[in-house]
Amino acid sequence: MAIKVGRTSTASQSKTLKPGDHAPDFELDSHLNDEKWKLSAHRGKNIVLAFYPFAFTPV
Repeated sequence: MAIKVGRTSTASQSKTLKPGDHAPDFELDSHLNDEKWKLSAHRGKNIVLAFYPFAFTPV
């Protein structure tokens, strides 16, 4: 895997999830009211996670 200068990848250090695996719990800063958004707070609901590598990050 080629990595561009100035960017680092931790992909090889992360566990790969397989279909049917539970996502690990995590917490994010929300853009609404300076609240936190935690995955476990939405347990039992259908959640779609989309990741865009290097999106909204400085080059």
